[in-house]
Amino acid sequence: MAESEGAQQKKGLEGIVAGETALSVIDGQQGLLSYCGYNIHDLVKGSFEETAYLLLNLRLPTQSELDEFSKKIEEESSLPQEVIKMIQTLPSGVNAMAALRGVFSALAYYDDESEDNSDEANRRKAIRLIAKTPIAVATFHRARNGAEPLMPKSGKSIAWNFLYMLFGEEPSDAKVELIDTSLILHADHGFNASTFACRVIAATLSDIYSAVTGAVGALKGPLHGGANERVMNMLLEINDVDKTESWLRSALENKVKVMGFGHRVYKTEDPRATHLRRMSEALAEDTGERKWYEMSQIIENIMVNEKHINPNVDFYSASSYYMMGIPIDLYTPIFAVSRVSGWVAHYIEQMNDNRLIRPGSIYIGERDLEYTSIDQR
Repeated sequence: MAESEGAQQKKGLEGIVAGETALSVIDGQQGLLSYCGYNIHDLVKGSFEETAYLLLNLRLPTQSELDEFSKKIEEESSLPQEVIKMIQTLPSGVNAMAALRGVFSALAYYDDESEDNSDEANRRKAIRLIAKTPIAVATFHRARNGAEPLMPKSGKSIAWNFLYMLFGEEPSDAKVELIDTSLILHADHGFNASTFACRVIAATLSDIYSAVTGAVGALKGPLHGGANERVMNMLLEINDVDKTESWLRSALENKVKVMGFGHRVYKTEDPRATHLRRMSEALAEDTGERKWYEMSQIIENIMVNEKHINPNVDFYSASSYYMMGIPIDLYTPIFAVSRVSGWVAHYIEQMNDNRLIRPGSIYIGERDLEYTSIDQR
């Protein structure tokens, strides 16, 4: 029998178990997400650094372990000058995710351990990638605006330093809390497209930089990352609280997709949206820009009560980032600032119990065709 002939076909591997992981589990029916056994509703009480440690070590740190982990991140919080120069000389208008893809690849050139696939080396490189990703995103943003890069300040969190490096001023507590919470909520999510891409590359025994570069390539696609960018563009198109309901009803009548609603896995509210809704409301109060939150509330009420479709993680993150002054095209790179912690953890997990990932396929083309020489075609 030909390869996979007669096998059950499900497009997009829906419902197909592709492997085992101890990193995260999703209960789509109950609307639950946990990392290494801990519900994210509890993990948001901590910090992104705690979450990153958890994913890499499968347990929460003690205070001394967290302090040591944060110190290692701080020690790796710089970019090679060659990579900074590369970012500064990128063509005008380059896609932000394309820039980040190039940075991940280039970082391998300046890491003496890039080809060392021992567990010890991979864990050191994992910390480097977690530390350097927010710097790369902030450096890219400043470079395209003609500003010199800023280095992170000692003793501050990844969330605090990211906002500082992005805008050049000390961020408010409310903004730091929102970014920190967002980084926790986006850190891992099962075998999503970018994580699965990372594991496929890891399974070939390629290096961690290749794997995360491939993951960024997958996240760049609008069907995976980028949904919150489209949510914000939708809100900007409406641009008026009083016009929100009429715009939405017209969109629904004309079968226009309403961005930020529904999820491939969750059949109830995305648990990540629960926290981002609360953070969005708090940020609206902090900034005085209630317009975007109020528009979002109108849309959610109609979609949930009449269409029975719940908001996902992208819906409230969009308006929250916008109220903070973050450019729309940086929304997906911020996703990567968080998800890199999951990618590197999955890379290590795959390498520690590896088998080449090579699924079968169902052939749907023609058979038994007769070959003719080129002068007879």
